[in-house]
Amino acid sequence: MIDPGLLVSALRQHGIELFTGVPDSLLKYFCAYLEDHSPANQHIITANEGNALAIAAGFHLTTGKIATVYMQNSGLGNAVNPLMSLTAPEVYNIPLLMIIGWRGEPGVKDEPQHIKQGRITPALLELMEIPYLVLDADSDSNQVLGSIVEKIKNTNAPAALLVRKGTFTPYKSMRKRSPFSTLSREDALTQILTLAGENALVISTTGKTSREVFEIRTRLGQPQRDFLTVGSMGHTASIALGAALGNPHKHIICIDGDGSALMHLGSLPVIGKLAPANLTYILLNNGAHESVGGQPTAADRFDFAAMAKACGFNIYRMAHTTDHLEDCWSDIRQISGPHMIEVRIRTGSRDDLGRPTRTPLENKHAFMEAAFGPMV
Repeated sequence: MIDPGLLVSALRQHGIELFTGVPDSLLKYFCAYLEDHSPANQHIITANEGNALAIAAGFHLTTGKIATVYMQNSGLGNAVNPLMSLTAPEVYNIPLLMIIGWRGEPGVKDEPQHIKQGRITPALLELMEIPYLVLDADSDSNQVLGSIVEKIKNTNAPAALLVRKGTFTPYKSMRKRSPFSTLSREDALTQILTLAGENALVISTTGKTSREVFEIRTRLGQPQRDFLTVGSMGHTASIALGAALGNPHKHIICIDGDGSALMHLGSLPVIGKLAPANLTYILLNNGAHESVGGQPTAADRFDFAAMAKACGFNIYRMAHTTDHLEDCWSDIRQISGPHMIEVRIRTGSRDDLGRPTRTPLENKHAFMEAAFGPMV
């Protein structure tokens, strides 16, 4: 296995000093090391992968240096536009190194949302004409890194390291962060699902939130009728908006996370403009990318109250406890939506937290039946 500290040191020896991207579970030890051993202006966790590529491009334009952009392979979707229209040799010919966690690699067990993306990742890089090398636990990291950096310098264009599962030795960040709240996400979700009642349609964001929603329904003996957004990070609010417009007679409850919200923040003013009266947007905010290692987001300093007002939400409330949450629910029942409730929670989840036992297709059918009756 590869020591993430040695890899970071080797990258710096090659003149790479800026690291930016969106955290990934396969890269969590690499990201944790960067968080502990980089100045704030040399390690930037971005809202989405396209942001990171643009930062790397801007950095090169004023320094002539190569930056590293890290991401999960699912993030290639957000990266395609700047890779093709900004950094490509036919446009501005900007060199950079991508470090990509290879979720869903063929032959490696993974979750449904990663299977197709993992299968096509090498072909996608080849289609974009981005050279890449595979990095795994048995790689000679110095040799692989030297080869890919030489390729970047020779072509003055992007290249990538595709990182397999289990590549890095464990590293735990030493940084301590003050928690927003003592409220756990699971307790908050239990209260939200109880308050929502049987007739509401719930759409929950990817990662641990949807996993906990599934387990809470099972524990309470309730039918699985929620739409669990197992992939498509950042798009939960837009899915909920579409659902609210499609079925104005149902109360649509969107349960989002701060990392997801920040990734595609532009969806919120669109919700405010259309103003669906039946939509409640609940933001679970712990200031962290909880599902991929707990790396910090910018949500700990973001004013969502001002954001809600600017976007045109009819009401904003904040909760720190289940009692606060119940009070917020009473408030929103007095006024038409869209509503926004920010729930401040702590990081962490149960060690034995499972995953949905239903397939995404089964989940979709259950949700649609709750929305408008049995499917024929």
